Amino acid sequence: MIYDQFDRNPGLRILFTLAVAFILIQGLRFTQPVLLPIATATFLAAICLPVVLWLSRKRVPLAIAVPVTVIAVAGCFALLIVVGSQRFPELQVRLLTLFDATLPQLELWFAQLEEWVLILDEGELTALARDLLNAAFLTSLVTGATTFALSLLASTFLVLLILVFALGEALVLPRKLRAIAGDGEPLDERFRKIIEEVQGYLMIKTLVSLATGILLGLWTWSMGLDLPILLGLIAFILNYVPTIGSIIASVPALILALINVDPVTADFVGIDIQHAAVVGFGYLTVNVLFGNWLEPTLMGRHLGLSTLIVVVSLVFWGWLWGPVGALLSVPLTMVVKIMLENTRDLQWVAVLLDKSPRPEPAGGEGGSG
Repeated sequence: MIYDQFDRNPGLRILFTLAVAFILIQGLRFTQPVLLPIATATFLAAICLPVVLWLSRKRVPLAIAVPVTVIAVAGCFALLIVVGSQRFPELQVRLLTLFDATLPQLELWFAQLEEWVLILDEGELTALARDLLNAAFLTSLVTGATTFALSLLASTFLVLLILVFALGEALVLPRKLRAIAGDGEPLDERFRKIIEEVQGYLMIKTLVSLATGILLGLWTWSMGLDLPILLGLIAFILNYVPTIGSIIASVPALILALINVDPVTADFVGIDIQHAAVVGFGYLTVNVLFGNWLEPTLMGRHLGLSTLIVVVSLVFWGWLWGPVGALLSVPLTMVVKIMLENTRDLQWVAVLLDKSPRPEPAGGEGGSG
C-alpha cells in the first residue's frame, strides 16, 4: 500500500528518501567509534585477501596464512607510526626556522606592496603574515597530526583484531552468499561483483599510492631536500585523496625548496624559484602520470568520480568520521558508487557520482544494420 502511494506521489517519495538519508547519516555519526574501526578493517581485508588466497593456493593452512598477513599489516602500521612520530617534530622545527628567517624579508616586500596598492593600510599585510606564520599556528598543525597518530595507534589493536576474523570469514563468505541466494543466482553474482570491484579499486589505489610515495621520496632526496622519507610518506597517504591530496602533499616540499636559510646562522639567504619549480615539476609529472593516466587505465573508466563529488565526499566524510573519515572519503564513496551501480533502481545516482556518463552502445537500440 505505501509503495503505491509513493508511485502516485513522487514528492512524498523524495521526502521519505531524504528522511531516511538524514536518519542514516545521524546513525553513522553516532556509531563512529564502532563503525570506523570496522570500515578500516574491512578495507584492509579487501587489500590483504589476495595475499591470503595466494598463500592458500600454496597449501599454507589458513591458521598460518591469516596471522602472517596480519603481522605484515601490523608491521606496516608500526613503521608508518614510528616514522611519522619521529619526523613530524623535525618538520615542525624546520618550518619554524624557515618562517622566522623569512618574516623580516616578507615585511620589506609587504611594505613596498602597501605603498603601491593604496587600498591597503600600513602594516596590514605584515600583521596578517605574523598571524598566519606564527609558532602557535604551526605547532597546532603538528599537534593535530600527532593527536591523529595517537588516536590511530589506540584503535590499531581493534582494527587488527577485526582484520583477523574478517580474513578468516572471507573464505567462507562466498558459500554464505550462495546459501542466501538459494536458487536466485543473480543475488550471489551481484554481491560477488560488488566485492570484486571494491577489492580491485583498493588494490590498485594502494599500489599506485605506494609507487607515488616511493618516487616522490626519491625525487625529493635527489633534489637535496630535508626529510625525504617524511615527504614520501605524506605523498603516499594523501594520494588516497585525488586532486586535493596531491596538491597538499606538494606544499611542504615546495616550501623547503623555495626558501634558503643559512644552516649555521639561520639567517635568510634568498628565494630559489628555480629549485622550487624543478621540485614542483617532479610532483606534477608523477601525479599526472599516475593519477591521470596509469590509475584510470588500470581501474577502468567506470570507476571514476566527479571532481565535485571528490571535494564533497572529503568534506562530508571528514565531518562525519574525522581525519580517518577524510582519508577514507574517496574509497568509501567508491564503495557507495559501486553498490549503487549494482542496484537497478539506484543506478541513476551512480551516474551522477561518475566523472562522465558511459558512452552509448554503438548503433543504439535499433542499429542492427
